[in-house]
Amino acid sequence: MDIDAFIALLHATIRLSTPLLFAAMGGLFSERSGVINIALEGKMLLGALIGFMIAYSTGNPWLGLLGAMVAGALVALLFAYVTVTLGADQIVTAVAINLIMVGLTGVVFRLMKAANSGSLSAPTFPVWNIPLLSDIPFIGPLFFSHLPLVYLAFLLVPLSSFVFYRTTWGLSVRAVGEHPRAADTLGVKVPRVRYLCIIWSGMMAAVGGVVLSIGFNSTFIENMIAGRGFIAFSAIVFGKWTPLGSLLASLLFGFADAFQLRVQAGILAPLGMPEIPYQFPVMLPYVVTLVALFFTGRMHWPAAAGVPYKREEA
Repeated sequence: MDIDAFIALLHATIRLSTPLLFAAMGGLFSERSGVINIALEGKMLLGALIGFMIAYSTGNPWLGLLGAMVAGALVALLFAYVTVTLGADQIVTAVAINLIMVGLTGVVFRLMKAANSGSLSAPTFPVWNIPLLSDIPFIGPLFFSHLPLVYLAFLLVPLSSFVFYRTTWGLSVRAVGEHPRAADTLGVKVPRVRYLCIIWSGMMAAVGGVVLSIGFNSTFIENMIAGRGFIAFSAIVFGKWTPLGSLLASLLFGFADAFQLRVQAGILAPLGMPEIPYQFPVMLPYVVTLVALFFTGRMHWPAAAGVPYKREEA
């Protein structure tokens, strides 16, 4: 592998970790507040479709991003109502939302194709080349020549760390996820904290979907998330429910995705290796996810994760 191919691989790693990072930075708040949120997949898929539809209709990808965030927030609000207010099982509710989103987005997109002749293509976000920095050999193309959403995703990591560990709100989130009754006794409104964290997770998951539909591509493809929501959830767990850990896990899974694409493109051919059926490299990100989770079996989940909270009346 020459230096240009190596830089391209690392550049692709950063790009492909971006949708995972958005979903992970959102889901992290939900998890730390005590709500197991495996509905990231469905919210990413909805965000991808809504973002594409609005960008296609208006010619403005930023409006598509805004619309996707609103859609993600609304679905998250439904999830919060069912799980926090009604106390329904969080896993079952999340699975239902994922399945509904697969069917709903597929039907809506087919109706959209039927109503529009020709190919459907929406405007995409431009690449931002940071002046001067993007011209630095090796480092410039790798770190300073990306979509604006890539920069935003990585900026969320220190911001999330600051919120978690340096603000009263972050302390409340962590308290609600570990000891909701004690937090309630101290005046923390447990349902309110969980609602806001779930809504934030829905918005960020939707942004992750937008990155895939009108960031890396210019169209929507049915079920285009392809399990990335579950991989993002795995990144949270593998990262020990911390922003930095989730970042490193997202980069690992992004590298696996980037590498499998390079394998399909024949990166191993110069090494004299036989051609590999494409199904095997496609499996790589999911295999890496399973291997990573194998080492997290005994990790300490938030104590109240998955447990509905009902306030005891005096």
